[in-house]
Amino acid sequence: MKPLYVAATGQHVGKTTSTLGLVTNILEQGHNVGYCKPVGQQHLYVEGQMIDKDVTLFSQILGFKIDGALHSPVVMARGVTQRYIDDPTQFKFRENIINASYQLKQQHDVVVYEGTGHPGVGSVADVSNADVAKLLGANVLMVVPGGIGSTIDKLTMSIAQFQNYGIPIIGVIVNKVIPEKLEDVKYYVGKKLNLLGLELMGVLPFDKRLSFPLMGTVKNAVRGTVLFNEGNLENRVEDIVAGSLVAIKEFTNVKNILLVVSLKRLDEAIVKVKLIANLKNLDSSPISGIIITGDGRQETEQKVVSSDVKDYIEEHKIPVITTDLDTYGSVVKISRIEVKINTRTPWKTQRAIELIRENVNVTRIIEKLKV
Repeated sequence: MKPLYVAATGQHVGKTTSTLGLVTNILEQGHNVGYCKPVGQQHLYVEGQMIDKDVTLFSQILGFKIDGALHSPVVMARGVTQRYIDDPTQFKFRENIINASYQLKQQHDVVVYEGTGHPGVGSVADVSNADVAKLLGANVLMVVPGGIGSTIDKLTMSIAQFQNYGIPIIGVIVNKVIPEKLEDVKYYVGKKLNLLGLELMGVLPFDKRLSFPLMGTVKNAVRGTVLFNEGNLENRVEDIVAGSLVAIKEFTNVKNILLVVSLKRLDEAIVKVKLIANLKNLDSSPISGIIITGDGRQETEQKVVSSDVKDYIEEHKIPVITTDLDTYGSVVKISRIEVKINTRTPWKTQRAIELIRENVNVTRIIEKLKV
């Protein structure tokens, strides 16, 4: 089969989530599947190898031992673009990608390549998404954000570069569609794609579970400092409640709630949380984390946290973070978090697999790769 290159109209569209679901569902259909992130940006080190961070997630799912030369042949680390422009001859980006492709093709029935950012990313080093797809001889599957007019506009602009290179685009996945608009998007986007000679392979509903951040991510967003229970920063956040608004009607969820509260309202908010937990017959605290706004760590440690509140925090192992931001500023920062799927969010991995299985014609994608 031909290689599959998963591209997107931009960042945060759901490329990694879609690629993960595709890889797993192709595997479930009995194919030996390989994975590669040919051009990476955000990276980490594994056994001395600099690799794109997404590779670690796929290594867990597919069970392969990470080999940077195969699975992450090019990483655009800080300073690389300047050095490349100064002297391109010191880099062998294209050769590295070709070598990885050759070896992966020997090992697998089909190899799925995950693109990076929007189609133009990597152009500065002559390894844009279109450059790479051309090198690989791959067919492209485009992932676009949910909508109708804006979706078509972004898609049309994004596919131009691939079409200029003569790269086959076998289909489109529309991601993060508001559930009540699913049928309209399927009909109108599908109709327009037919006119463009493209095939709609699936429409994925927006799933709030995929947008749940971890407390560690929240801490970074508000530039906070951990006050209690640093070991529980992997608690997930499913809802946010401001301390001044704590009331029974605000608790539509009864678990994994982030309480954002000022110092002066902390005790009062915890008393209300306890009352709500009793009224709803909860066995454990509905609070997965607390952001204390206004900072003042020394004052918080010595004076503000009463013994009752501290006992409650410790009993339920609730991570508590202080920040200089006020309550409104904290909520705004948290609401703007772009949540990525990774090895610390296994529930997202499973949901991504289910979403692709339920909403994307994986069999048709495989058929197109055989042509």
